Amino acid sequence: MSQSVTSQAAQVDPRGLRFAAALTTVVLALTLILNNPWPLAVQAVVFAISVAFGVQASPYGQLFKRLVRPRLGPPKELEDAAPPRFAQLVGLVFAGLGLIGYFAGVEVLGVVATGFALVAAFVNAAVGLCLGCEAYLLIHRIRTPHTATN
Repeated sequence: MSQSVTSQAAQVDPRGLRFAAALTTVVLALTLILNNPWPLAVQAVVFAISVAFGVQASPYGQLFKRLVRPRLGPPKELEDAAPPRFAQLVGLVFAGLGLIGYFAGVEVLGVVATGFALVAAFVNAAVGLCLGCEAYLLIHRIRTPHTATN
């Protein structure tokens, strides 16, 4: 996903995105293992901060920036921040559904919504495939008219 959708968009280090996905994976797994919605509530706040202020401003982005990135060399490339921000919105929606399920006594909704978010976070952390980012790019392609190059 190194292709930029907009040329003037904010850029992010993809290693930070994978770091955040790994932390998200742990938090969501704890939610399911402990059968406790409070870790999911914390993750929902992290998602909300990312959506409102950008992925770099999130608690996980700040941890990466201050503790991890200084120990690494510069990134080979940067990525457009818009697709990951959209992915955080998708995560927030699933976290919200999960919280509604847990707190309304519909545990199956809580578990399934958390499980979907967990799978997406794990795939991103493990292999660098951001499903929400791919959805963003697909929506962008559908909404942007294509012009013939011939």
